[in-house]
Amino acid sequence: MNKPVIVCAKRTVIGKVDGILRNIPPEQLIKTLIQDILQETKIPTEEIDDVILGNVVGPGGNIARLSSLEAGLPVNVPGMTVDRQCGSGLEAIGIASRMIQAGAGNIYFAGGVESVSLAPWKMEKPNNVYKDLPRLYERARFSPDVIGDPEMGEAAENVAVKYGISREDQDIYAAESHRKATEAMENGRFDNEIVNLVGISNNDECPRRKTSTRMLRRLPPVFMQDGTVTAGNSCPKNDGASIVLIMEEERAVELGLNPIVEVLDTVTSGVDPNLLGIGPVPAVHQCLERNRLQMKDIDQMEFNEAFASQTLACLRSFEIPIDKVNTGGGTIALGHPYGATGAIITTRLCTEMTQRQTELGIVTMGIGGGMGIAMLCKNKNGGTKS
Repeated sequence: MNKPVIVCAKRTVIGKVDGILRNIPPEQLIKTLIQDILQETKIPTEEIDDVILGNVVGPGGNIARLSSLEAGLPVNVPGMTVDRQCGSGLEAIGIASRMIQAGAGNIYFAGGVESVSLAPWKMEKPNNVYKDLPRLYERARFSPDVIGDPEMGEAAENVAVKYGISREDQDIYAAESHRKATEAMENGRFDNEIVNLVGISNNDECPRRKTSTRMLRRLPPVFMQDGTVTAGNSCPKNDGASIVLIMEEERAVELGLNPIVEVLDTVTSGVDPNLLGIGPVPAVHQCLERNRLQMKDIDQMEFNEAFASQTLACLRSFEIPIDKVNTGGGTIALGHPYGATGAIITTRLCTEMTQRQTELGIVTMGIGGGMGIAMLCKNKNGGTKS
């Protein structure tokens, strides 16, 4: 079976909603990333098999095809847009890796992009267009009412109750995410993965050095009157993009490129939509079992921190040491540009595994509607056990 390897992984800075990226269309974010990778790798563009992108709240159509053409790729390079909600960017990379394993292609751009700032309004068509007013809505349904279709924050509260995750533990975890992210920024650990956007700061907009448990403790619950989930221990909404160049290993070597990681496997699983945040648990365990590994074999994990409650519930189930998880901070601090986040944390994994010289890593995240996705990667540059 062919081996898919990531040879380059890049991202933009992550901006707040209506923040530093508010006026940049998503296709322009991807254009900048593709052009930067082309300049760095000098790959023959006529050999690119596809551009696969995750996107959730965009205007529809095919943002991958639009981005490909905006970047100046040959018109014969197609594009495919994937929507697996929060897991879209990671799913896009998984699809590209499977295509390579199957021998369907050799070179892919894969990742995700999101501009929540420029997201169009969603409008429900009235039954009678002459009498009734249209209704705006934020998201489509994920699950039928007979099962339950809670909002994300409500599901995070459900997880906190079921798995006994206290408010104090959530706030401690959130503060730690900000500490790790700001230290990584200050120490230049993001520098090689962030592509410069003209006129835009190269610092992610959300991490806050002064965030403390004491400050977070003052915030009221957002989703339930006596709940524990707050704006401080949840991820924000954001703009951003990330993309990887993933190739068949032999072709990468022929082109003189140095693989960063090999993508060994990707698994997506379903769970009860009322406890959607716990989705990474079956996905990770299935991925490990399929590859005859145990959690103790994993040296590095990048976990999408949509909510501290679901992150802690999953990590306690995994029984993985916290110093192996999100070593450069997570989504609570960095931000969550939905369709891009899976690709962003894959890029983060590539960086952290290279810098820390770890051998095996997993990227995982929970997904709206009650799903989880996990990708298993191996360091191609002599990683050692942490």
